[in-house]
Amino acid sequence: MRRLFALIAAVACLGAAPAPVDLAALMAEKPAAKLAAYRLFLDEGGRRPNEGVTPYSLNTPLFTDYADKERYLYLPPGRSARYRARGVLDLPVGATLVKTFSYPADLRRPGEASRSVETRILVRKAKGWEAQTYVWNADQTEAVLKRAGTRLTVNTLDKSGRPLAIDYAVPNTNQCKECHSQSGTLVPIGPKARNLNGLHTYTGGQENQLQHLRNAGLLIGLPSPEKIPKTEDWTDLQVPLADRARAYLDANCGHCHSARGMASNSGLFLDWETQKPSQLGVGKRPVAAGRGSGGLDFDIAPGDPDQSILFYRMASLEPGVMMPELGRSLIHQEGLDLIREYLAKMPPPR
Repeated sequence: MRRLFALIAAVACLGAAPAPVDLAALMAEKPAAKLAAYRLFLDEGGRRPNEGVTPYSLNTPLFTDYADKERYLYLPPGRSARYRARGVLDLPVGATLVKTFSYPADLRRPGEASRSVETRILVRKAKGWEAQTYVWNADQTEAVLKRAGTRLTVNTLDKSGRPLAIDYAVPNTNQCKECHSQSGTLVPIGPKARNLNGLHTYTGGQENQLQHLRNAGLLIGLPSPEKIPKTEDWTDLQVPLADRARAYLDANCGHCHSARGMASNSGLFLDWETQKPSQLGVGKRPVAAGRGSGGLDFDIAPGDPDQSILFYRMASLEPGVMMPELGRSLIHQEGLDLIREYLAKMPPPR
């Protein structure tokens, strides 16, 4: 009889729906010690999102030492995001943005033999957004909270097949604020409608992300497609060079170099919306000359990348010179090549 009860219980468990995302844990004053406590994923390795956790991607993402990134959006049951033409979507209290950084064994084969390094979450609470970072163990079975950040050595093969050891930096809470601060307030960076206006591959096939969110009841206020702005994919060679370069600068620099960003006092605005050439750095002298300027006169010298401070700082790994200051320990050669071509072909201002 005992065996029969055990069998019945086992069958019942097999048919049971998985426990939902633990919204109470996400909204708690104290962050959970382990990522698994939120039940954002169904598996211990954090690869299968739970019900209500929607994957998304960005047309042009930030470069982070060649890390692969998987992004997810969770909204509390019955809640929706509201469309905005500028800035990130208007996300309700309880919304959670999840981003896992991982590396393949070989950078030439993205997604293969991939190992997760860290998962960052941004939780919208009544008092504002909160950032938390969880670092994965060697067995890929558990991610634990690291509020003070840490440094890790990631071993992989570079795009030439040579061994590459990356000095990977997991940010602390204050470093999160440096990139995510707008007018002193912590906010998300990536999920802007223009950066989501592109195709994503879901389990049911490819679909425009904004339309997918709307059809799922997760996004309201979406206008007709021709009225939705779009940030281009910087790797799409069918897109004009200037549009690809502006998308790259927006993703990698625009969160700080904007009117409300941490580098607003520089007067150099590299976000997608800025159009005035002088604000984009064309013929603009730096606010403070010094080591960071490399002795050059202009942020952007049209037609001459080697005389442009923008290019000089992107090509550097020297602390106090390199830009962006955080998020990389390597030079992004493909991005640097793009900006070199963009500056070299830039006509002089009239």
